[in-house]
Amino acid sequence: MQIAVVVSSRSTCPRKFVGSVIVRDKTILSTGYNGSIRGMPHCSEVGHMMENDHCVATIHAEANAIIQAAKNGVTIDGGTIYVTASPCWNCFKEIANAGIKRICYGEFYRDERIFDVAQRLGIELLHIPQKK
Repeated sequence: MQIAVVVSSRSTCPRKFVGSVIVRDKTILSTGYNGSIRGMPHCSEVGHMMENDHCVATIHAEANAIIQAAKNGVTIDGGTIYVTASPCWNCFKEIANAGIKRICYGEFYRDERIFDVAQRLGIELLHIPQKK
C-alpha cells in the first residue's frame, strides 16, 4: 500500500491524489495514478473540467493501471490491486472484468455498491487504513 501512496504523488489533478499498484505473486505488474488523457494538458496546468462536482478530465488511477498493463502486454488476471481510495463504481467494474480477485484500499471513497457486488463475484475487498 505504501507504494500506491508514493504513486499517488504523481497525480496531476490536485482535487484528489490517488495511486494504484497491481501485483501478483509478490511482483508489481502495473501502476497508475489519476491524470489527464495522454497528450492532453493536466488539471494542475489548465484547471478542472467539472461535471456534477467531479473532474471528468482525469482517468482514475485504477483504470490507468489496467490500461498500462494492457498497453505493455502484461496479464493481470488473478492479481491484487492496491489503491489509496476504494474504487468508484466504473473503476470497480473495470477491475472485475480485468480478472482482479482482490482489492486492497486505503480510504473509503463514496460507492457502497462495490461491497455487495464484490461478494457476489468472489472478489475480496480489504480495507488497509493508511498511516497518517
